[in-house]
Amino acid sequence: MSFDYQSHNFKKLLDKLQQESWQLELLISGFAIFGLITAFPEIGTAMSIAENDDQYITFSFLLIAIVACGILTFNLLIHVILRGLWIGALGLRYVSGDIDFESLNYHNKFTKYLKRKIVSFDKYVANLENYCSVVFAISFLLIFYVISIFIICLAFVGNAMYIISNDALPETPRTIIGVIILFFIVFGILFTFIDFVTQGFLKKKKWLAKIYFPFYWVFSYLTLTFLYRPLVYNFLDNKFTRKISFFLVPSYIAILFLISLKYNNSNYLSKSRLSNDKYVNNRYYENYLTSEDDFPNRATIQSKVITDPYLKIFKVFSESTENDVFRFHPSLKPENDRRGFTSDIIIYESTETERKRDSLTRKYLEVFNLMHEIYIDDTNVDENFLVTKNKKDQLGFETYVKISHLEEGRHTLRIKKLVKRNKQKDTIRVNDVSIPFWYYKQ
Repeated sequence: MSFDYQSHNFKKLLDKLQQESWQLELLISGFAIFGLITAFPEIGTAMSIAENDDQYITFSFLLIAIVACGILTFNLLIHVILRGLWIGALGLRYVSGDIDFESLNYHNKFTKYLKRKIVSFDKYVANLENYCSVVFAISFLLIFYVISIFIICLAFVGNAMYIISNDALPETPRTIIGVIILFFIVFGILFTFIDFVTQGFLKKKKWLAKIYFPFYWVFSYLTLTFLYRPLVYNFLDNKFTRKISFFLVPSYIAILFLISLKYNNSNYLSKSRLSNDKYVNNRYYENYLTSEDDFPNRATIQSKVITDPYLKIFKVFSESTENDVFRFHPSLKPENDRRGFTSDIIIYESTETERKRDSLTRKYLEVFNLMHEIYIDDTNVDENFLVTKNKKDQLGFETYVKISHLEEGRHTLRIKKLVKRNKQKDTIRVNDVSIPFWYYKQ
């Protein structure tokens, strides 16, 4: 079934749907809020996994997803509250009709003031209807804005990683091209922001419009604006909708500021994420990782208080781990880096390919063990890691260290790492993990 958007029947249909849209708005808002609140814990858990595994691309997508869910949930909750107030006002209007200021028998000064401010109850109902419709529509427009900002950030990162810092390209051309792209993006962001804040000022002036148009054209595709451009201009051509859209952005900034507030009750102590000689973080102890969103930070041992004659050490694998291995032993870096998103639909590997990969995996593990040294207090322990998974199904390296000879009391496990920095031939030893524990014999 198709309609000509200019026909009288189609406009009549739209007017009818427009009057009855509040029912669909409430239905969609209810289901969306339920789904979004259900999705929050799952996205949060996935973000924790990506953060711990240094999966920066996955983490970025999940961050955008949780920000979009937050904005949508906030707006839809406001919409449901306003729409409920609107329904209540309609019910009251059915019973009581319009406001009869004369029957209130107020002093003339108050009566004139209230008539000027309220005007009529019907105007109040109409304003509520307008607010509900605009808030519902702007919820989805703001999601597009968030996606646009994310794409621009990706353009910055992509330009830096794949053009300016790409050693496979000649240095001078890649630097020139990268800088040109960088300046184009920066000026494009600046012009777009000025045009947005000034409500299209750059489009109104002849010479400014000619300069701005190439940036506008490129950014309309870069930020996917062509998908939601009618929504944007429908908001901008009305004073009421502009006022609401400009009010919401500062409100999000204020909410973000309020959420970030925390009370600091000490000048010297803080809740550190790391464990060292001064702090003990529960994320380094396996028996404390009980919730679904509890994940180890770099490494774990079985408990703070050890009564076993051994120490179970698990080192979490991440993409940065593999990058360190490649820098330390460049011959292990494959020509075709297989990290990232892949599909399991069609996978075929010959026996020779699998045999070659097994031998490279053994070499990979050998290099990893060469890079990492285990210390109990100041004593080096000669133990090698093997590849395994922990209880959280995270990939990593595990080994066991005998500690029955230790004196009872506090000790510190240290994992030190040999690393080679980019464009440096010298190898340096860094303290990767420090985990305090208390050993008491059974």
